Amino acid sequence: MSEEQNSPVAQQDENHIIAERRAKLAEWRASGKAYPNDFLRENTAGKIAEVYADKSGEELEAAQVEVKVAGRIMLKRVMGKASFISISDVSGRVQLYVARDKVGEETYADFKRWDIGDIIGAVGTLFRTRTGELTVQCAEIRLLTKSLRPLPEKFHGLSDQEQKYRMRYLDLIMSEQSRFTFIARSRIVQSLRNYMTAHAFLEVETPMMHPIPGGASARPFKTHHNALDMELFLRIAPELYLKKLVVGGFEKVFEMNRNFRNEGMSPRHNPEFTMMEFYEAYSECRMVMNFTEGLLRHAAREALGTEVFVYQERTLDLSKPFDRLTMVEAIRKYHPQYTTEQLNDADWLAQKLTAMKAEVKKGMGLGTLQLLMFEETTEADLWDPTFIVDYPAEISPLARCSDSKPGIAERFELFIVGREIANGFSELNDPEDQAARFLEQAKAKDAGDEEAMYYDADYIRALEYGLPPTGGCGIGIDRLVMLLTDSSNIRDVILFPQMRPE
Repeated sequence: MSEEQNSPVAQQDENHIIAERRAKLAEWRASGKAYPNDFLRENTAGKIAEVYADKSGEELEAAQVEVKVAGRIMLKRVMGKASFISISDVSGRVQLYVARDKVGEETYADFKRWDIGDIIGAVGTLFRTRTGELTVQCAEIRLLTKSLRPLPEKFHGLSDQEQKYRMRYLDLIMSEQSRFTFIARSRIVQSLRNYMTAHAFLEVETPMMHPIPGGASARPFKTHHNALDMELFLRIAPELYLKKLVVGGFEKVFEMNRNFRNEGMSPRHNPEFTMMEFYEAYSECRMVMNFTEGLLRHAAREALGTEVFVYQERTLDLSKPFDRLTMVEAIRKYHPQYTTEQLNDADWLAQKLTAMKAEVKKGMGLGTLQLLMFEETTEADLWDPTFIVDYPAEISPLARCSDSKPGIAERFELFIVGREIANGFSELNDPEDQAARFLEQAKAKDAGDEEAMYYDADYIRALEYGLPPTGGCGIGIDRLVMLLTDSSNIRDVILFPQMRPE
């Protein structure tokens, strides 16, 4: 809530309102009618508006259309013997006309004491007011749930952003935009599922507690299993389990998964987040890029009806072919003052990055320094969809090396509006090469790199049975939803983001 709403005076007023509402609840309980569970709604506000939008008052009067609605009181105007209220459900709002001679003296007297925020049920017939508004004339009306706490002031709603995240239920009551965002999120996720299954991918579920964290370079959350007396890690990625399924013969698999990374928080990062990962046997990096491009266009069409839209007041066009650049090419495109020779000189990069106050660690190879330079100078400039390709193998421990470009992995990352949206590659299916890379990661971990991978012996064993040539990709669902709902903060698209304790 705002500082004004949260002031001592406002808090005192709220406490007084709550006390009054509790007294009303006590009277309701005494009547033996409190919190009924036998009112079965038959009509929603949105459906009523859709079906009867074109009906005139005369047509409605002739048809005597009876409806049975329920929702939360959002507006109330008491005018002696008759009143208007507006109730809200998930589909929208509908106006109700409550007249004493229609519902009875006792019910009307009770109704006048109901509050904004109470949940009610009503039965009545549709008509149009003199101003033409579609309205339910109530023959019956009942209190279903008593709201003990007052809603925020209607014109300002829940104005404190942090309180919106902490009290999402209240945000959803008050904000049509928030409801739209999360309904859109659900539809986007469903559209992705539909696209995958239409392309013969099998949706699977893999463990969320791992004996060894793998599939990404990240700090994990730790937990303990009492019965097994063993340390477990919350999943940082499902990749290794999904590729084990490809070994097992499921040639096209995907998972809509929750991942957990014990890292920093920002407008683009939440410690618990959603990704979709998919793997296809007999595929490779370029095929995966093409598929990912088509998938994102499909998601935009399903969510917005177009591939060209506005994000944060700038036009974004997903209909054009996505650009494909190496890190060096991208840096040169947006910062031509740097030469190709400089960007391929590890000593120059280390000096330049140090001058930029970037965290340069001893022993960083050329590939790592180029990545750091890209992140410091260019990543935020990639507004239009851009695949960054040909990642250095030293920073891609699960990707297959190029046959024609020494030291380069067949890997890409997709950036849109300056954010990484997807990461994919031709999968490394050589068990001996993978074992050697795991050993290098283990050495880095022993040397203090908390994000380096563990040696996963079971995954190596699976590869030894034979993984077909495979392409795979992970797509950040939260960031994709941000894009398609014009949201600037990841917490705007996660119903219950992680917050510090109040």
